[in-house]
Amino acid sequence: MSYGVKLDPRPLSGDIGVVDLVDTYLFAYNAARLREACQLFARKIAQPDVTIGVTLSGALTPTGIGTAAIVPLIRAGLIDWVVSTGANLYHDMHRSLGFELFGSTPFTNDIELRENKIIRIYDILFHQDVLLESDAFVRECLRGEEFQMTMGSAELHYKLGKYTKAREEALGSGYVSILTAAHECGVPMYTSSPGDSTLGMNVAALALEGNRCRFDVERDVNESTAIVYDAKKRGGQSAVVIVGGGSPKNFILQTEPQIQEILGLDEAGHDYFIQFTDARPDTGGLSGATPSEAMTWGKIDPDQLPGTVVCYLDSTVALPILASYALASAPPRPLKRLYDRRDDLLAQISADYRARLG
Repeated sequence: MSYGVKLDPRPLSGDIGVVDLVDTYLFAYNAARLREACQLFARKIAQPDVTIGVTLSGALTPTGIGTAAIVPLIRAGLIDWVVSTGANLYHDMHRSLGFELFGSTPFTNDIELRENKIIRIYDILFHQDVLLESDAFVRECLRGEEFQMTMGSAELHYKLGKYTKAREEALGSGYVSILTAAHECGVPMYTSSPGDSTLGMNVAALALEGNRCRFDVERDVNESTAIVYDAKKRGGQSAVVIVGGGSPKNFILQTEPQIQEILGLDEAGHDYFIQFTDARPDTGGLSGATPSEAMTWGKIDPDQLPGTVVCYLDSTVALPILASYALASAPPRPLKRLYDRRDDLLAQISADYRARLG
C-alpha cells in the first residue's frame, strides 16, 4: 500500500525563494492545497494551448493586489480573460487617479469615521472624496461619444482602460491598474452583474440624463461562452482560476452548460479548476460548491477532475504566492488578445448553433 509522498521536513533558511518555499515547505492541509494549486498552474495550466480565465470577487483591488499580482500575470500572457465584480475594477481606479488608500486597523470607531467622511473596508481607510472624484472621472468618460451605445461589459471596460492608462501616464506614478493592463494586452474583462457596483450605478444615473450608454448582458453571456467554445474546438483546453466565489464564479463556469445544455453543442466541461475560497460546501451555496459538484452540471470535464484544486485560504494570501510562483516557474506566453477576436468568436459559435438547428 502506498501512503503517498513522504513528508521530509528540513529547517528553513532566511534566503529561501518562493518556488522552494512552496515546493518544499507547504506540507499538508491547505498549505498543501496551495502548493498543488501553484504547481498545477505553473506546470499544466500555463501551457500555450490552455485558455486561462480568472475570476475576481471580494475586496481585492483596494489592497493593491490588482497591480501587484493580476497585472504581471496579464502582461506575462498567463491570464487570457477575466470575470470580475464591478467593485474590483472601480476601486482599482482610485490609485490610477492619484488617490491614496491607507492600511489601518479593523478596530476603529466607525461613528467617528462616518462623521469625518472616512470610508472603511475592514482595515483599509480612505476619504469619501476618493469615491466622489472617481465617480466624476467615470461619468466624464461615459459622457464621451464612444460610449453612446449599447455594449457588452468587456467593451465598456476596454474603453475605460484607455482613459485610466492616459491618466496613469499623465501622473507618472508608475501605477498600472487592471483596466489599463487589460486594455494594453487585449484581455476581455466581464462583469457578471454590471448593475451591482458603482460603475453600473453611474451608468444608471447617466441614463436619467438621457445618456445612451447601456449594458448588453446577452452579449456578455455569448462572448464568454464563445471564448471557451473556441478554445476547445481548436483542440486546446480551458482553465478557470476562481479567486473567491460569488457571481463571477458562476458566470465563468456557466459557459459550459451554455454550450452543452442551452446551445446543444458537443462539449465535456472545463479542463482545469483552481479556487481560493473561505466558503464551505455544506451550506449549498455556489461559492463553496466543489469541482465534483460542478461536474454534475457539466461545468467540469469528469475525466479532468484530477486537474482541480480547492484551497480554503484568504485570497489576499494565496494570490500573491500563486502569482510569484507562476512568474518564476512558467515562461511568458504570447498574448491571445481575445478582446480583438470577439466578433469572430461570436460568429463561429453562432454558425455552429444555427447549423445544429438546421
